Amino acid sequence: MKVKEPGIIAGVSNRHVHLSREDVEILFGKDYQLTPIKDLGQPGQFACQETVIIVGPKGAIEKVRVLGPERKETQIEISLTDAFKIGVRPPVRDSGDLDGTPGIVIVGPKGSVIKDKGVIIAKRHIHMHTSDAEKYGVKDKDIVKVLVEKEGRRLIFDDVLIRVSEKYALEFHVDTDEANAALLKTGDLVYIIDEE
Repeated sequence: MKVKEPGIIAGVSNRHVHLSREDVEILFGKDYQLTPIKDLGQPGQFACQETVIIVGPKGAIEKVRVLGPERKETQIEISLTDAFKIGVRPPVRDSGDLDGTPGIVIVGPKGSVIKDKGVIIAKRHIHMHTSDAEKYGVKDKDIVKVLVEKEGRRLIFDDVLIRVSEKYALEFHVDTDEANAALLKTGDLVYIIDEE
């Protein structure tokens, strides 16, 4: 089995929410501005100081991190393990594809919002700048296989979506369930399998 060099840095994504301006104001107060505390792997994206509680039919999860910047539509990204805990059945979706997804209640310090949609399990994907896509010989929306070389847990992720934009930096994204299955940590290297 051949792999494409160089390796790609992994980013393990814990549960989080992206909020619309309207929902920020309901949850945290009128004219409230989110407080960045850490830049993320993608340019312009950041973790915020703010956290919320998400509530489903069977339970709640506290201290769910808000990520910025604000979005046009609120989106809640959780793992399948989280979904079992709170009693929702979200589909695996690409970010922003929210039609037909389940809703949830989000509770902040100043108020709460009842969302009728927006909960997803994020489809595993690789962000690439256009120059990276050229180097690896792939294009936007291609599907590839990715090799994780961890002793005792060597694993191939199939069905990995390629996302290409001038705004992206090279990074492989999986959620905590997927990462745990492969003993994968943020900062580890993974490899696209060369199937030619």
